[in-house]
Amino acid sequence: MIPGKYRSVSGRAANNVNCGLHLVIQTSSLPEKSKVEFKLNKDTSSFPGRLLQHDLERNYSSRQGDHINLVSSSLSSFPILQRSSEEKILYSDRLSLERQKLTVCPIINGEDHLRLLNFQHNFITRIQNISNLQKLISLDLYDNQIEEISGLSTLRCLRVLLLGKNRIKKISNLENLKSLDVLDLHGNQITKIENINHLCELRVLNLARNFLSHVDNLNGLDSLTELNLRHNQITFVRDVDNLPCLQHLFLSFNNISSFDSVSCLADSSSLSDITFDGNPIAQESWYKHTVLQNMMQLRQLDMKRITEEERRMASVLAKKEEEKKRESHKQSLLKEKKRLTINNVARQWDLQQQRVANIATDEDRKDSDSAQDPCQIDGSTLSAFPEETGPLDSGLNNALQGLSVVDTYLVEVDGDTLSLYGSGALESLDRNWSVQTAGMITTVSFTFIEFDEIVHVLPKLKIKFPNSLHLKFKETNLVMLQQFNALAQLRRIDQLTIDPQGNPVVNFTLWKYYVLFRLSHFSMQKINGTEVTQNDMIMAERLFGILAHVASSELPQYRLISILGDARKKQFRYLLESKGKKPGIINEENNDSKRLVGENTNRATLNYTTKDFYNEKLEEIKEKKKFCKTYIEDLVKEATEINMKNEALQKLWPQMFIELVRDAVIEIRNKNSYMKLCLQQITDQK
Repeated sequence: MIPGKYRSVSGRAANNVNCGLHLVIQTSSLPEKSKVEFKLNKDTSSFPGRLLQHDLERNYSSRQGDHINLVSSSLSSFPILQRSSEEKILYSDRLSLERQKLTVCPIINGEDHLRLLNFQHNFITRIQNISNLQKLISLDLYDNQIEEISGLSTLRCLRVLLLGKNRIKKISNLENLKSLDVLDLHGNQITKIENINHLCELRVLNLARNFLSHVDNLNGLDSLTELNLRHNQITFVRDVDNLPCLQHLFLSFNNISSFDSVSCLADSSSLSDITFDGNPIAQESWYKHTVLQNMMQLRQLDMKRITEEERRMASVLAKKEEEKKRESHKQSLLKEKKRLTINNVARQWDLQQQRVANIATDEDRKDSDSAQDPCQIDGSTLSAFPEETGPLDSGLNNALQGLSVVDTYLVEVDGDTLSLYGSGALESLDRNWSVQTAGMITTVSFTFIEFDEIVHVLPKLKIKFPNSLHLKFKETNLVMLQQFNALAQLRRIDQLTIDPQGNPVVNFTLWKYYVLFRLSHFSMQKINGTEVTQNDMIMAERLFGILAHVASSELPQYRLISILGDARKKQFRYLLESKGKKPGIINEENNDSKRLVGENTNRATLNYTTKDFYNEKLEEIKEKKKFCKTYIEDLVKEATEINMKNEALQKLWPQMFIELVRDAVIEIRNKNSYMKLCLQQITDQK
C-alpha cells in the first residue's frame, strides 16, 4: 500500500460540476524529485468537463505526442503502443494517450513500471489490455464511451480511477480495488449506489450528473471525506451519518424539499461543508436557520462561510421554532384527546340508546303476553329510563375497555361557541364562569345529551350566558314537537339548529312551523341556517293558532293559572276581567294589546313536562293511590269489626235483658234489705 496525502479544493466553473482535486502521491522508496503531483486547473477552458486534470499533463502530452507510435498488428485487432527508449527513460512512470481518437485500449507491452495512465477524450467502449500494469496508481478514462466497469481486477495498487462522462449504468467489478482513494463516476447513467462498501480507504467519491433518486448503502466507507452528488434526482438521503470522516457533501440541484428527508445529516459530527442550492428546500424562508440549527458543526453552507451573526440568528429562530413546535404538539395532543373523548362519549351514548331500546322491546313482549292494569302500565313507563340495568353486551364492554381515554364528557370553549358533549358536561354550568368568558358566548351546542336533561339546565343557561342567541342540538333525542315548548323559558333565541342525526323530530314536515309558532315571542331569524320570512310566521300561525286556542279554552281556570308564571297570571286575570265589559268602553289600542296578551297566554298553555318530572308525578300518584288504598282498607276493616260486634250483641241481648230483669227483681224483693245495702254503698263511697 502506498501512503498518500490528498487535499480537495472546492471550486467549479459555472457549467462544471467536477470537484477540484490536488493530489500528491509520494512513496518512501522514491526520492523527493520523483514526487508526482497532479491537480485540476479550473481555469483551463479547453477541457470544460474534466476532473483531476494532471498538473503536468499539457507539457507531458505535447512532448509525448511526437514520440508515441500506435502500430497495427496483423495478429491482433488491437493497436500496439511503441515508445522510443528515450521516451521510456524520460517518462518511465506515466503515459498520456489523450485525444488520440482511440476506440479500444491499445496493447501496452514493456511498460510494467507505469503508474499514471491517461486515456481522456477518446472513444473507448471497453477497458482492456491493461491487466499487466499492476503498478498503476492512476487511471484516467474521462470522456469516453465505456458502458461497463471491467478489466481492473489485477490493478490492486490503483488509487485514482477517473471514469467521468461515460455511459456506465451500474457500479460493479471494483472488488479488488481495496486501495482506491479517488473514484470519479460523474456524468454517467447510474441509478443506484452499490458495490462500494468494501472501499474502506476511499476518500473522494464523485457521482454528480447521474440518475440517482436516493442516497443510501454507504456503510463501510470509513475514510470518505468528500461526496459529490450534484445534479441528480435525489429526494432523500440516508446512511450519511455513518461516514465518520465526511467533511464535504455537495447536494446541489436535486429534488430535496424538506429537511426531514435529509435528517441523518444532523447526526454527522464531521461534516463541515454542504450545499443545497438548486433544491426546492433552498427556496423556503426557514431553510438557512433550520440547517444551521440542526447542523451546528457546519463552517460553510452553499459555498459561503457561516458567520457568528448567522449562527446567533439561527439560534434565536430555532428557539422560536421550537416553541411553535411545542405549542403545535400541545394542540395536537389536545385535539387527539378531544377526538378520543368524543368517541368515548359517542360509545356511551350508543350504549344508553341500546339499553333503552332493549328495555322497550322487553316491555312490549310482556305487554303482548298478558294484560296489565293502569298502575302496572305506569310502572313500565317509570322503568323506561333507569340509571342502570342488567349486564351490558360483552362486545360493547370490550370496546369500552379498549378506549384509551376514560372521560365521559367534554366541555369546550372555541371563540364564541360553548360545546357540551355528554350529560356530565351539563355540570359545567354550575362553575364560576368569568364575566368576560360568559359574555362572549353566543352559541351553545349540545351533543350526546338527552333533551330532557337539557331542559333542567335551561334556567341556568339563561342566567350564566345572557348573550347566548344560537342553540345547536345533535344526538339529543328530540322526538316530538312538544319538546320545543321547553325552549320558551329562555331569554332569547335568534337561531336554532337541529341536526337530523339523533333527532327524529326533523322528519316531521311541519316542525319548523311549530317552532316559529311556539317561540314567536323570540322573533327568530334562522332555523337550520335558513332565514325566517314573514310568510313563514303567517303560515305557522295558521297551522297551529287553533291548537293553542283549544288547549287554553279546554283547561279549567285553576289549572290554567297553575301552569302560567306570575307575570302571565296577571295578564290572564286582566283578560278575564275584561270579558264582562262592553266593547265600546275599551279603545282600539287596548283591544290590540289584549289580543296580543291572549295569544301569548294561549301559547303558554303549550308546555312540556320532561319524562323525569312526569315519572316523579307518576310516583307521587302511585304513592297517593297506595295511601288511599291502605286508608280505605283500614276503614273497611274497622267497620267490619264494628258490624261483627253489633251482630254478636243482637244475638246476646235477649238473654242479657232477661238476666238483668231477673237480677233487679231479686235485689228488690226485700225492700228493707235493699235500702240498707244501697245506703251502705253510698257510705263506703264517701
